[in-house]
Amino acid sequence: MYLGYRWGMTRGEDLLRLVLGSHAMTRLAALETNNEAPSAQWRTLRLLRENGPQRVGDLATMSRVSQPGMTRLIGHLVEAGFVARESDPTDARASVVSATAAGVEALEHWLADLQAAMEPHFAGLSDADWEAIRSAADSLTAATAVPEVVR
Repeated sequence: MYLGYRWGMTRGEDLLRLVLGSHAMTRLAALETNNEAPSAQWRTLRLLRENGPQRVGDLATMSRVSQPGMTRLIGHLVEAGFVARESDPTDARASVVSATAAGVEALEHWLADLQAAMEPHFAGLSDADWEAIRSAADSLTAATAVPEVVR
C-alpha cells in the first residue's frame, strides 16, 4: 500500500507509478502539442488503423466508452473526413467504421508532433535509461493490447 514514501517496494506500486507517470505524460503531451482534438479521437483512429474496420459498438468496447459517446465521436470524425461509416453487411442495424486516408494522415501527423514535443523532455537520458524505457514500452504494449472483440 502506498503510504507516501518508499515507492517501488512492490510490483503493484511499480505499476501504479507507471500509470501515474503515464497520466502525467499525457497531460504534458497535450500541453506541449497544443492540440485541441480530444485524445479519444486519436485513440479511435489508432484502433482503426491497427485493427481495421470496426462496428461502432466494438469500438466503444475497445475504448471503454459508452456506445452513445462513441457514436457522437464517430459523427465528428465523419464530418472531419477522418472516418467513413457504412452499413454492416452482416447486420443492417449496425454500421462499420473505417479510417480514411485523411484520418490516417492526421493521425500520423499528430504522432509526429507528439514525438517531437516529448523528446526534449527526455534528452538527458542515458543509453541504459533508453533501454529500460524500450523494455517497459514493449511490456506495456503487450500487456495492454486490445483483445479482439468477438461478435
